[in-house]
Amino acid sequence: MQKLAAGNWKMNGTAAALDEVRALLAAHPAPACEMLLCPPATLIARLADLAAGSALRIGGQDCHAAPSGAHTGDIAAAMLADAGASHVILGHSERRADHDETDDQVAAKTRAAWATGLVAVVCVGETEAERDAGTTLAVVGRQLAGSVPDGATAANCVIAYEPVWAIGTGRTPTLPEIAEVHAHLRATLTARFGAEAGGMRLLYGGSVKPANAADIFALPDVDGALVGGASLKAADFGAIVAALSESATQTA
Repeated sequence: MQKLAAGNWKMNGTAAALDEVRALLAAHPAPACEMLLCPPATLIARLADLAAGSALRIGGQDCHAAPSGAHTGDIAAAMLADAGASHVILGHSERRADHDETDDQVAAKTRAAWATGLVAVVCVGETEAERDAGTTLAVVGRQLAGSVPDGATAANCVIAYEPVWAIGTGRTPTLPEIAEVHAHLRATLTARFGAEAGGMRLLYGGSVKPANAADIFALPDVDGALVGGASLKAADFGAIVAALSESATQTA
């Protein structure tokens, strides 16, 4: 299993951001982990060209479940692949909240991504109210069951756990809390997919920063991170990549 440092730029970035990517590639030409950046759709082709031949992969932030059609403003999985993407983030909490996406819709998008050869990064995570109510494991288990279709493999599916209340807030769960959820995700996947689940990468997301990355990566069943704001700056994302590379080297 190759560990994965993924960056979600969300609705940020114009052509000027390419300089940050150039700096990242210059500082980390051959990390001991896989790097992925998911910029706005307007930048996918340019970043893919810039990253060609490097250790950096490029992904989309969403795709439609249909291969084409009258869906103004949406983007098909095949379009992402055509632009140079290899991955796509699906079911992010901001999509679930802002666009009322359901588990069934996320699963349909995941199947569409697989049909085009994209790796799906499927997101799950609880709200603060659900955490306070003690239903975290039930919530992420339900999302996992509903959002990940049959046919998931270590090659076509990555799972990202992002507690909604930690995204962009500067707050993070305690290390034992992260470990508990990741262990539950691994056990749930193993019960459904058997030995294949052992190779599925489980990412932690939610206010991952250079200061806390190493401690998070030292936890069992944490195979990388889905990074938000810190992925916009080469220095910050590079420090997280370096921490994950160090973790990968230690566990190899």
